[in-house]
Amino acid sequence: MTVPTTEKYINPYTDFGFKRLFGSEMNKELLISFLNAMLHDEQHIKDLTYLQTEQLGKTAADRKQVFDVYCENEKGEKFIVEMQNMTQEFFKDRSVYYATTPIQQQAPQGEWDFELKGVYTVCILNFTFDHNDDEYFHHHVQLMDTATKEVFYDKLTFIYLEMPKFKKTEEELETLTDKWLFVLKNLPRLLKRPAALQEHVFKRLFEQARIARFDKQARAAYDESRKVYLDNHNTMDFALRQAREKGLREGREEGIAEGRAEGRAEGRAEGERTRTIEIARNMKQSGIAPHLIVQATGLTKQEVEAL
Repeated sequence: MTVPTTEKYINPYTDFGFKRLFGSEMNKELLISFLNAMLHDEQHIKDLTYLQTEQLGKTAADRKQVFDVYCENEKGEKFIVEMQNMTQEFFKDRSVYYATTPIQQQAPQGEWDFELKGVYTVCILNFTFDHNDDEYFHHHVQLMDTATKEVFYDKLTFIYLEMPKFKKTEEELETLTDKWLFVLKNLPRLLKRPAALQEHVFKRLFEQARIARFDKQARAAYDESRKVYLDNHNTMDFALRQAREKGLREGREEGIAEGRAEGRAEGRAEGERTRTIEIARNMKQSGIAPHLIVQATGLTKQEVEAL
């Protein structure tokens, strides 16, 4: 059963919404504008060619890769654009692994001097992974010489966008980058195109994102995609809540027992510690990423790993 929406514009965090805006030939100008904004002066893409998103290995035993959006520019440089809604313990590893495909595909038959075209991976994240800075959300990553702090190799670039950290309001939007991030984060909550977004590319985006313009087939596909998105988030929220409630209950019971034996003050302190550990253990058993457990319980990374 699908979950109809009363929103005026699509949610770009859904698979349908993301691919409608960035994964179709008719909306290529949106993707070009977005990539140029995210890469600042490093790139000025004039044209893009969409490539096959499903990549098979060289042998039957190789693991298949499926990109959200995979394309190349007029210079032959490759771009992977991914929407990541749910945190994964090794999502950085995954993004690096995915970047190996467009690298290996450049090897021709016969002799070769190993010159490579640039590979760019842009990950739009509906979660945070860097908990040291609540404002730093636009990560631009390249290979660096750790002694000189200079870029050692500039043909492999990773852009990680921690969207929950982007907090600018419409009145604070200054750059094209700001405007794109604002749209991605707020689109389903908007009732009209904001006055700050007067560029032609945003006029096009709001036209394509308007749900009322969808035909019956597209509307059904979006409703189903939105249902999957909501189900995934509800599952994660339920797992977190269940783990916390179970840990609170078990920790409270154990804390009371120890409190009777060793004294109320010591029992409360130990019970609180036990409760926290039980919450963490239950969260870990539910498959919740370690860094989220650290954030929720206050335990150290080493303590969580030892559970």
